[in-house]
Amino acid sequence: MKLLRYGKSGQEKPGILDAAGQIRDLSGVISDIGPETLTPEGLAKLRAISLDSLPVVAGTHRYGTPIKGIGKFIAVGLNYSDHAAESNMPVPSEPVLFTKATSCIVGPNDPIYIPKDATKTDWEVELGVVIGSPCRYVEEADALSHVAGYALINDVSERHFQLERGSQWDRGKGCETFGPIGPYLVTSDEVPDVQALGMWLDVDGKRMQTGNTGTMIFGVAHLVSYISRFITLLPGDVITTGTPPGVGSGKKPQIFLKGGEVITLGIDGLGTQRQEVRPFKMGFWETYPE
Repeated sequence: MKLLRYGKSGQEKPGILDAAGQIRDLSGVISDIGPETLTPEGLAKLRAISLDSLPVVAGTHRYGTPIKGIGKFIAVGLNYSDHAAESNMPVPSEPVLFTKATSCIVGPNDPIYIPKDATKTDWEVELGVVIGSPCRYVEEADALSHVAGYALINDVSERHFQLERGSQWDRGKGCETFGPIGPYLVTSDEVPDVQALGMWLDVDGKRMQTGNTGTMIFGVAHLVSYISRFITLLPGDVITTGTPPGVGSGKKPQIFLKGGEVITLGIDGLGTQRQEVRPFKMGFWETYPE
């Protein structure tokens, strides 16, 4: 299943994508797509529904983030050896973990705003893992059974805040609009091999990143198991799993976002995103997104 939320910000309705690429309205079945929807029981309820019985949503609509009420947004750094090399950092012996503030989460095609005082805003196409059942000290062999599905994520980053103002990565990762997720959550049964997904990102039509989840240092099962040793993972929590090479800070010379660019990105089977990059504007969050 491809689960999604559509409509104006704060007024999204739950939906599901059918085989013809049409949105079908789920609001007669569930009130929204939240943590309770992503449990094995919640997903089983949705699988039992005939999509033909659901109304087709006519017209074009904004996609919101596919999950309401994300509890934790956990990120993994330097999880591709070639990205570690372009960052001039050693390949980690254990996963590098940090968090992205849930306030940074936006829809997949909403604009990105450069933060105030930012000088090195960057892009990162990443695979997102969505938890469906509680994880505490989960063995790697059982880890994927706790995953509800997967989603495309742009781990937008401000490198000056992240790397040049101390050792705390979080300050450069959680700025508002720095967490586009979607367009939909693809349930794990539709992703036969999560470690064989092609991924890409373009800026203004120029290919910047090309990669494959098969080259991760630590695969998804290992990450879920590892994180569950330190943090209890609950339904609706999201893990973003690292980026392949091609980020702006790794270019020679370096390239950073200034405003006016258009970013497009995608992962096999998980859809695509498109974001306009806008310069900082005081008070933009009061009406964001338009």
